[in-house]
Amino acid sequence: MIELEGLTKRYGEKVAVDGLTFTVRPGVVTGFLGPNGAGKSTTMRMMLGLDRPTAGDVRIDGQHYDRLRDPLKYIGALLDAQAVHGGRSAFNHLLCLAQSNGIPKARVHEVLDTVGLTAVARKKAKGFSLGMGQRLGIAGALLGDPRILMFDEPVNGLDPEGIHWIRNLMKSLASQGRTVFVSSHLMSEMALTADHLVVIGQGRLLADTSMADFIRRNSRSYVRIRSPQRERLLDVLKGAGITVVQTGSGALEVDDGKPEHIGELAAQHQIVLHELSPQQASLEEAFMRLTAESVEYHAHTDAPGGELASGPPGAPPAPQWGDGWKKG
Repeated sequence: MIELEGLTKRYGEKVAVDGLTFTVRPGVVTGFLGPNGAGKSTTMRMMLGLDRPTAGDVRIDGQHYDRLRDPLKYIGALLDAQAVHGGRSAFNHLLCLAQSNGIPKARVHEVLDTVGLTAVARKKAKGFSLGMGQRLGIAGALLGDPRILMFDEPVNGLDPEGIHWIRNLMKSLASQGRTVFVSSHLMSEMALTADHLVVIGQGRLLADTSMADFIRRNSRSYVRIRSPQRERLLDVLKGAGITVVQTGSGALEVDDGKPEHIGELAAQHQIVLHELSPQQASLEEAFMRLTAESVEYHAHTDAPGGELASGPPGAPPAPQWGDGWKKG
């Protein structure tokens, strides 16, 4: 378990992390989300004792990181897969970590096999692809067989097979009762992996809730209906006191309606339906809605002719997720 209480980090006048309080619990994969510059990396560094907080506290299984004996056996982390001496082989890199932390040499062979690097174990890390480097970093995190694991952008550079592998690995670790804390910009992958979400913006806590509850609270859910008897269906729905939104595509949308009730009304009036489907926003849409005011960089879309499209006069620029920025 990881516990944060009032965690704060200032760099001069800049407040990077502002009074964060939350708990990362075992048995589930907890996703850590936030726009670029939100303070995610700074928070994770303070969890590992790499940065000292200006105020507040972090406890790893009830202890401060710098007081842990054999820290790799308590918590394993992947923060920067490139932080490897390029002249060392994958095997020697892990062996150095093992020997300096009292971990048996046999464990090096085990984690190399787990991450699929046994065949290149004797090759120098400087010749590794980005994906191979990620796998080596994950092997380092697993080396001490820790109860707590932290991953920052673990799928970066992995191919589809590798992404599927790391997703199943994180779920498997959580199912063993371990604490798994993962930060990622890849929303579609996070939606498939995380059970719980912690979301921050401008260093402050915005959400600490389950995946399902986060999407429900921060998005619009509705029922989409299509029928060749559209006007008649409109009359029936309005007669039943149901508010209907008409779209330009010819579909009808009902907020907070139950598909079963709408289907029964249509059947009672012998109205043919071509579509009756509940619609739920994606994690990305819910995230964008919640963090719209916390985005540090706002990008514009190039319009035809080279001009920048900024939307209607007076409208704020649309927040962009990603854009290649990497700042926290």
